[in-house]
Amino acid sequence: MPSVCVFSAAVLGLDAFPVEVEVDSTPGLHSLNIVGLPDKSVEESKDRIGSAIKNSGFIAPNKKNQRIIVNLAPADIKKEGPAYDLPIALGYLLTTKQLKFNHKGRIFLGELSLDGSLRKISGVLPVVLMAQARGFKEIILPKENISEAAVVHGIDVVGIDNLTELVGYLEGKLAISPAEHLDYDYLAKNGSPSDDNNDFDISHVKGQENAKRALIIAASGGHNLLLHGPPGSGKTLLARALSTILPEMNREEALEVTKIYSICGLINGKPIMTQRPFRNPHHTTSAVAVIGGGTWPKPGEISLAHRGVLFFDELPEFPRNVIEALRQPMEGGDVVVSRASGSVRFPARFMLVSAMNPCPCGNYGDEIKACVCSANEIYKYQRKLSGPVLDRIDIQINVPRETYANLTSEKSGQTSAEMRQIVAKARKVQQGRLAVTKLQTNSEMGPRDIKKFCQTTPEAEEIVKNAVASHNLSGRGYHKILKIARTIADLADSELIQANHVAEAIAYRIRPENDSLAI
Repeated sequence: MPSVCVFSAAVLGLDAFPVEVEVDSTPGLHSLNIVGLPDKSVEESKDRIGSAIKNSGFIAPNKKNQRIIVNLAPADIKKEGPAYDLPIALGYLLTTKQLKFNHKGRIFLGELSLDGSLRKISGVLPVVLMAQARGFKEIILPKENISEAAVVHGIDVVGIDNLTELVGYLEGKLAISPAEHLDYDYLAKNGSPSDDNNDFDISHVKGQENAKRALIIAASGGHNLLLHGPPGSGKTLLARALSTILPEMNREEALEVTKIYSICGLINGKPIMTQRPFRNPHHTTSAVAVIGGGTWPKPGEISLAHRGVLFFDELPEFPRNVIEALRQPMEGGDVVVSRASGSVRFPARFMLVSAMNPCPCGNYGDEIKACVCSANEIYKYQRKLSGPVLDRIDIQINVPRETYANLTSEKSGQTSAEMRQIVAKARKVQQGRLAVTKLQTNSEMGPRDIKKFCQTTPEAEEIVKNAVASHNLSGRGYHKILKIARTIADLADSELIQANHVAEAIAYRIRPENDSLAI
């Protein structure tokens, strides 16, 4: 019988592409070979497929005197994962005339168990988006993946429990309705946790009004933030609370984030990611785990934090090569991982929020507790952060110890929900201004955008000029001040950047002379 072709799909980076599963059988001594650059999990599928076909009531490949060749085209791109089990099994049943159906316009995905049932797979969302864009009419996959696939409109999503059920559906003997498509606005409205049950609500932080103001500015403009101060002053709690004041993602942002989590198998039953991610890697995490990579590159922590927060607690404790590797993604918003076999691009538009002590003992500069570190120890500790890295962190603020009166005060201040409304309003202003570009926040603006959108009053311009001259700021430092000032002006509903906006922005970039973290 002539060879048959069933469509499946593969994911490279964040993008999917169709894979033609060609199956050919010829009389001869039994063999089943899979070609087309399969990895080990694909090569092992022949044993899973054989048992699944036999236990589903069909004639298994080892019971026929036929040479069976399976080609996964295009053959020059690596195929990995168990999702090819189902299309290979269907191709075999077609070429051996045990099954007949119209396979055009359909994509098949699924891992087969030995009893013929289908298991959940990873990377479904990129495949469904690709299938919809390329005009496929239907995608058939395990029932456990239905909710993830149903967020994409314009294509029928059919969930299957096992191979026997699928054969009945394809032959028209069993009716299965496509899944009902899910509405993102409904999911976003019903998927957010209650603020009352949030352990990291900003109102739980007593005092620290300067730091809270910095959090609002950072969240509004998507600015990187460094919190430094003695142990126990609330740096970690403030950083964790930052994620609770960020506005909800729009549908495009949510789909992009969900694609990353889908590829990594981190969806955890959610149809789509509605909350901005918050990633908090340990300081022993390797550079590959943070940036992304591997023999066949996978997203790292910076991509998992895309459109959300990447929190580095105790920043100087991270290996220097990990910190330095953040420099390019912090500026470009993506990372290109190159290997001999090729390169892939992962988005990495994250807010870097970091916390650190001023010295190994944590008491340097404290007005009450004495520092026991030597000058050399303090210097070595703070020099773990290079000038170029610090230059890329927009807002740097000291978080001192709070007084007993503030810690025991009944006054709670603004809640996360109240701050989130302020942040959302400022971001709406930015989105309206930046609608002609592909940018989302002020922090993403380049030199041309800064010149166009960061208009200052003469008094504000004079303050910036004096700050650049007196503190010998870099070009990046100058642009950072203007972007922070633009965000502060947005919070104040001001079209022009005023003198007080610039003065506050400069205070976040230039610390007092006795502060060795100053840029």
